Amino acid sequence: MIRRKREDRRWRSIAADLGVNRATLREWVLRDRERRGITAAAAKPGAQPREAVPSADPDERVRQLEARVAELEASERKLATERDILRKAATYFAGETNW
Repeated sequence: MIRRKREDRRWRSIAADLGVNRATLREWVLRDRERRGITAAAAKPGAQPREAVPSADPDERVRQLEARVAELEASERKLATERDILRKAATYFAGETNW
């Protein structure tokens, strides 16, 4: 019960930061999870990432592996972009200080 209240507070806080209703934020998150194929159980904190079930068909296995590689490459690009943005922001704000 306490954990659920904390989660609800986090949703409200994030929604307020974005300037949207909590229900709208929840809908966005659910749509994103559905788009990415994440189940509700896998989305919970501490859940193990889902792994594809190996196929007996070699062609299907290759397709699964290619999809996973594409997913990891996209994730790497996103992380690299975020890292670069943070580096630039840190440089900018370090230059602004007059200590």
